[in-house]
Amino acid sequence: MALKTQQVENLNAQFKGIPPQEIISWAIAHGQKPVVTTNFRPYEVAILHAVVDVDPNIPVIWCDTGYNTPSTYKHAEELILRLGLNVQLYVPKQTAAHRDVIMGIPDIDSPMHAVFTEQVKLEPFRRAMEEHRPDVWFTNLRKGQTTHRDSLDILSLSKDGVLKVSPFYYWNDAQLDSYLKEYDLPNEHKYFDPTKVLENRECGLHT
Repeated sequence: MALKTQQVENLNAQFKGIPPQEIISWAIAHGQKPVVTTNFRPYEVAILHAVVDVDPNIPVIWCDTGYNTPSTYKHAEELILRLGLNVQLYVPKQTAAHRDVIMGIPDIDSPMHAVFTEQVKLEPFRRAMEEHRPDVWFTNLRKGQTTHRDSLDILSLSKDGVLKVSPFYYWNDAQLDSYLKEYDLPNEHKYFDPTKVLENRECGLHT
């Protein structure tokens, strides 16, 4: 989907306040190879439910770092079965057990933290995107999460021209809680991202 910056800005003005499924339907109708990415963190169930409600067969790319909590893995399995997710799993080339012996989880101030992030998150993500080559990428970015994400919108263009679609961009936690309650969807709060440590840090996928 080839859109220019001005077109994206115009569409964002139109889409603000529009139900997520309508935004998703528009993106799927105008794209050729849509995907949705997830790590099964808190409120990820909302984007997964909304997207598969429109396209049940859409590829769901899960880049599993290998460091998720048992609670997150149980949550992921529940959603995969309940929503019938077409999960495409990508994992690091080295196991967490092997890496723990070599470097463990480096502190964010350590020079090894960049190497760690590349191994467990960035390389598997690049591999996934190279294999699927999407033109539409659904994600659950929201305003207020990080400084970088505050500069985005419902629609944004990645540096390689992929249309990134965040249908819940302007939703707050209370609104998402209502969405989950309406559809009787479970949430997951015992989530751990070893590459971010702090909630307001970017992991590198969206920059």
